[in-house]
Amino acid sequence: MVTSRLPSVHIIKPMRTTRNPSSHAALMSLEAAAASARGGFACLFSSSDEYETALIMQRRAQGRYGRPSLWPTVMFVGCALIVAGTALLLN
Repeated sequence: MVTSRLPSVHIIKPMRTTRNPSSHAALMSLEAAAASARGGFACLFSSSDEYETALIMQRRAQGRYGRPSLWPTVMFVGCALIVAGTALLLN
């Protein structure tokens, strides 16, 4: 089995980048933009407990945690009466 030759110098030479002031400035600009983007993902809360507390306070202010509905209790009592009535009729 024969391996292929390595690329010649005239192919590799254009691939090498030379350092010049404009490429350095572009690199610095790119690094500054990356640092700025990372800063946008910072969390406002120091712990998950603090986040959950703020979330609950916000939802209470929106009125999401109002009085519980009586509807589930009424349905449970109704179903229990139907089961008890059926058991008395079949006995």
